[in-house]
Amino acid sequence: MDRIDRDFPVDDDTTSDAGKRAGQRDSLFLVAPIRFEGDTDVTEVRVRNLSPGGLMAEIGRVVPIGTPVVVGLRGIGVVEGKIAWCAEGRVGVALDDPIDPKLARKPVGGGDSTPIYAKSMVFRSRRP
Repeated sequence: MDRIDRDFPVDDDTTSDAGKRAGQRDSLFLVAPIRFEGDTDVTEVRVRNLSPGGLMAEIGRVVPIGTPVVVGLRGIGVVEGKIAWCAEGRVGVALDDPIDPKLARKPVGGGDSTPIYAKSMVFRSRRP
């Protein structure tokens, strides 16, 4: 099967063969672009949990099981996988290659200092 075009901007839970969860999931909330095979448009989904082998996202359409997808995950990059399940406005994506889900939680900013509005206020008495 041909690979999906991975050229789009970047910002599941899976189960094992026995039907049990394949590993720990990290609950979070990320908005991520996703492209389904056969679509030319990128759709935004809300990623609700992430594990090394997959993710679960909210989506407002039915997607056939086995559909190849490409997802852009903040802090991780572009990943490929297939729809593992689809039910009640959510999809599970089984990733082709394992990821480190903790990377999606790392701060995005690259500044050298904390902006003044994010610092706590400290009141000092004036020196005479």
